[in-house]
Amino acid sequence: MVQLASEAVSPTRAVRLIILDRDGVINHDSEQFIKSPDEWRAIPGSLEAIARLNHAGYRVVVATNQSGIGRGLFDMAMLNAIHEKMHRALAHVGARVDAIFYCPHTADARCECRKPRPGMLIEIGKRFNVELTGVPCIGDSLRDLVSADAVGGQPMLVLTGKGEKTLREGNFPKNTVIFPDLAFAVSALLAGE
Repeated sequence: MVQLASEAVSPTRAVRLIILDRDGVINHDSEQFIKSPDEWRAIPGSLEAIARLNHAGYRVVVATNQSGIGRGLFDMAMLNAIHEKMHRALAHVGARVDAIFYCPHTADARCECRKPRPGMLIEIGKRFNVELTGVPCIGDSLRDLVSADAVGGQPMLVLTGKGEKTLREGNFPKNTVIFPDLAFAVSALLAGE
């Protein structure tokens, strides 16, 4: 599933793309899921980091598992309301995401779009007409890193959300780069250009 926030991408235009997980990267996560706009709270510095990516010419795409839909914890209208709050908060700091791709299924569904499977990222590559090799993919859980690695992206772990636990458990792709949070990851990415 996808929510596009901007115009289609021309295949002739070079696209600088970055893929972000949502919960635990952009906003605080919860073991009980983020089920309403009231529960969505930005991690300090994350929205401004996205603004910096926008100003540097990146297309910012969110790829998020949202199994709360499949579990019946919230519906599509509520997911849209949560994303509307995120879009408003981003706009307030001069930032935007170009699209939100999400998987509404539970792990039992064994779909191709639920991370750690690469289906959602493959679809992002197709929609934006971008080869995903080397594309930065920032997440806080092993499934984010594994899906990034599966498509040849650059896995980047942030220690917010489930990141500390992911770091402790290890077993993530060898080429994973680790940062305290999204703001640090973006600073390092932009400094390396």
